[in-house]
This record gives sequence, C-alpha cells and structure tokens, in this order.
Amino acid sequence: MAILTVVRHGQASFLADNYDQLSALGRRQARLLGEHWVRAGVTFGQVFTGPRERQKDTAAIVGEVFREAGQAWPEAVVLEELDEYPAEPVVRTFTPQLAVRHAHIREWAEEFERSAELAGKKKALDKIIQEVTARWLAGEVEDAAVGTWGDFTTRVHKAIGQAREATPKGGATAVFTSGGPTAAAVQYATGLSPRATLDLTWMTRNAAYSEFLFDGERFNLSVFNATPHLAEAELLTYR
Repeated sequence: MAILTVVRHGQASFLADNYDQLSALGRRQARLLGEHWVRAGVTFGQVFTGPRERQKDTAAIVGEVFREAGQAWPEAVVLEELDEYPAEPVVRTFTPQLAVRHAHIREWAEEFERSAELAGKKKALDKIIQEVTARWLAGEVEDAAVGTWGDFTTRVHKAIGQAREATPKGGATAVFTSGGPTAAAVQYATGLSPRATLDLTWMTRNAAYSEFLFDGERFNLSVFNATPHLAEAELLTYR
C-alpha cells in the first residue's frame, strides 16, 4: 500500500509580530524530525506543503537534513488548499460580536487586553480561539468573506485527493501543513463529525506526523500525532 505522511509545522511565533515564522524551538523540532527519518531509512517520492512560511520552512529544514546525509529529497510543491483554516479572520471578525452575547467570551477578551505577562495573554487568547472557532463552526456567526468550516475542510480534502493521485502504488508522499488540515485529513479517512474534527485540531503537536495507508478506494488512518523524534518534554508543544 502507499503511504501519505501528514506533518504539522514546527512551533510558530505565537503572539509575535509575525506569527508565520518558526520559533527557534520550531526549527529544532523540524530538524529532529528529519534526523529521525534519516536514521529510520524513510524516503519520499513526493513532497507537498501549504503556502505558509511555517509550513514551507518545516519541509525545507527536513529536506536540508536529508541532503546533508546524502539522501534524496524531492522539490516541494505548494498546494494552496493545504493552508490552515482562517483562524485570524475568524477571531478578529467574530470575537467582538460574540463578546456582546456571551459574558465569558467578553471576560476572556478583557483578560487578554489587561494581561501584562505574555503567558496571561496566551492563556486568554487560546480560550478565545477555541470558543470562537467552535461557535463559527456551529453557524452561530457567519461572514461571506471568512467562509465556513465546511469550505475549509472541503478544500483540504481536495488537497489530500491530489496528494493521493500523485503517489504511485506502493509509494510514499509527505505533506507539510498545520493542525487544522491534519485533523481534516483524519476526517477524510474516518468520517469524523465536524465538531470532532475541530476538537482534534487542538490535540496536534508541533512537528508531529500522522500516517495514512491507501490503495485504490481504501484510505485508512494508521498513525496519528506521532512524536518519536521529540523525546524531551520541553519539545512537545501545541502552540
């Protein structure tokens, strides 16, 4: 059977001026993934990435490790459909609306604004992101410019289909993307409900990989959220 390996990018720069860049830890996570695969003799015939710098850079760092070891690494192909769900527009557009309707969301927004410490801001924003995204998914708020959760998963499923078609029988393909598309890939294989798919996005670790086995019409989840290359506790991150 063929193998499709879906990788979440290394840790990005949460709450920095530019979130879409790997942190120092994120770069280390990506390098450790490449080293693990080289030791294990893993090879890929095709590599796809999403359009974000954090996605492309994770693939590039893994590729550097392969080439340093004298191993082949395919030129990565960017698929726009592998982009993350529109988290920033969702939070920016809907938080003010939902804060008017729901006291707990208003309290979190106020907590975010008044927190002087980065840790406090991160904690408040994390709660806002999860709650607002869940209410967007449920259809409580909507905006044509933002789109819907269904729009997001549909485009990711399209990308997974393209990756399948590009993989020869018995071949192996790597996809570098984000937590949301990783969960959508699991949905593609298992038929998870939309809400269960969203819940899965919060569980995906940085630089973790998931494997899918497929042949013909069959497309099955084999491994989810694997991190054998991240042996130390401080290397296991979600944001």
